[in-house]
Amino acid sequence: MKKTYKIEVDCANCANLMEDAARKTAGVQSATVNFMTQKMIVEFEEGKAPETVMQDVLKACKKVEPDCEVFI
Repeated sequence: MKKTYKIEVDCANCANLMEDAARKTAGVQSATVNFMTQKMIVEFEEGKAPETVMQDVLKACKKVEPDCEVFI
């Protein structure tokens, strides 16, 4: 399952760091962060609950960019 989320991030480098953090999160098959559109597209592994996985993605993103926001 693939979902798109609105994000708030300050720079392109931070967006890249968020993308890497999201990709490394358990339950995420792939993730793309677009700084220009302020969107994150996440594809979840089969059988994983997107709401639960996104809580972990948000925590991972906050570790690399504390003031970022992902609107779940």
